[in-house]
Amino acid sequence: MPVRLLLLALGTFAMGTDSMVVAGILGPISADLGVSVGAAGQLVTVFALGYALLAPPLAAVTARWPRRRLLLTALAFFTVANALSALAPNYPLLLATRVLAAAGAALYTPTANAVATTLVAPERRGRALATVLGGMTVATALGVPLGTWVGRADWRATMWLVTALGLAALAGLAALLRGLPAPAAAPALRARLAPLGQRRVLGAAATTLAFFLAFQSVYIYLATAVHGATGGDADRLSLILLTTGVMSVAGSWLGGRLVDRTGVRAVLLAGSAVAACAFAALPWLGRSMPGALGYAVVVPLAGWAVSVALPHRLASLDAANAPLLISLNSSALYLGTAAGGVAGSAAIAVLGTRWFPLAAAVLALVACATAAATTRDRRPGARALAGAGAGGVKSHAKAEVETGVQNEVREEAGARPRA
Repeated sequence: MPVRLLLLALGTFAMGTDSMVVAGILGPISADLGVSVGAAGQLVTVFALGYALLAPPLAAVTARWPRRRLLLTALAFFTVANALSALAPNYPLLLATRVLAAAGAALYTPTANAVATTLVAPERRGRALATVLGGMTVATALGVPLGTWVGRADWRATMWLVTALGLAALAGLAALLRGLPAPAAAPALRARLAPLGQRRVLGAAATTLAFFLAFQSVYIYLATAVHGATGGDADRLSLILLTTGVMSVAGSWLGGRLVDRTGVRAVLLAGSAVAACAFAALPWLGRSMPGALGYAVVVPLAGWAVSVALPHRLASLDAANAPLLISLNSSALYLGTAAGGVAGSAAIAVLGTRWFPLAAAVLALVACATAAATTRDRRPGARALAGAGAGGVKSHAKAEVETGVQNEVREEAGARPRA
C-alpha cells in the first residue's frame, strides 16, 4: 500500500479522534471549567456543525491552491487549533478553538479523499478512499478509547495527544507528498458551486444525511440500547464498543473492495437495507450479550461500507470538482452526526429506551429509497437491456470513473476535458 495513502489516513485518524473523543472526556472538562456536562457536550455539536457549514465554502475559496500546500495548511491549522484547545483557560475560548479545529478538518478531509483518488489507478479508487476513510474508522476503534484513557485525569492531555497526531501527519506529508499535478485554473465561485444544483449531487448528499442521521441516532445512545445486555456493566459495554470499532475498520476495508467490484449502487442499497434490518432487530438483540455483539458486528460492516461508497459516488460524478463534491458529502455526514443526537433523544422520549432504534430503521429505509431513486444501475448487463450495447468489457461506471480521472489530469495540464 502506498505510504502516502497511509499518511493521508493518519491525518484523518487525527481528525476522527478529535471529532469524537470529546464525548469521552465530558466529565473532566465539566469539572475543570465549571460548566454542566450538557454544556460540555455542545463542544461535540459545535465541531460537527462547524465542519458541516465550512467544508463547501472552504473548498471553493481554496480551489486555486496546489493540493500539497492545501493539505499542509489544513493540517497546520488543525494542529494549532488543538494546541489552543489544550491551553484554553475557559469554556468560551475552548468553544472557539473547537470551531477553528473543525475548519482545519473541513479543509483537509475532502482534499485528502480527492488526492487519494489521483495516487492510484482508476480501478483502485474505491480502495484508496477506503484507506483514507479508514483513518476515521481506526479513530473509532483505537483513537477514541486511547484519548479517553489519556484524558481520564486531565482532559488537556487528550488535546495534546490529538495535537501530536496532527503534527506527525503534517511532518510525514511535508516530506513525502510531492509530485501532485497542479490544479487547473479555477472557475468563478458561481461556476464552482454549479454542481450543487444538480439532482444527482443533491440526491447523493441527501442519502448521506439520511444514512448518518439513522446511524448516529443509535450509536450515540448505544449504551442505552444495549443496557439489557450489559446491565450497566462498564466492561460489557467496552466489549461491545470495541467490537463496533474493529468491525468499523473491517467495514471500511470491505466497502472499498465491494465498490470496485459491484459498483456504488449495489453497496448503497445493500448496506442501508442491512442496517435498517439490524436497527429494527436491536430492541430484541439488545437484551442479551450474544445479540448485542451480533449487532455490533453487522451494523458497522454495513455502515462503513456505505460510507466508502458515498464519497466515491460524488467523486465519480465530476472528477474535476471532486474536492468540492466530497466536501459536500462531508458536510452532510457531519450534519447527520449533529442531528443524530437530537433525533435519538427525541426517539427515546417518544418510543422509550427499548424501542427507539425503530426510528433509525425508518431513517435507514429513507436513505435506501433515496439512493434507489437517485442512482442508476450501471452494470454492463443493465446497459445492454437499455439498448446501449453489451459488447464492451468495461462497465459504464468504471468507464465514467476513468474518464473523470483523465479529464482531471487533462484540465490540470490546460487541455479541454473529453466528453
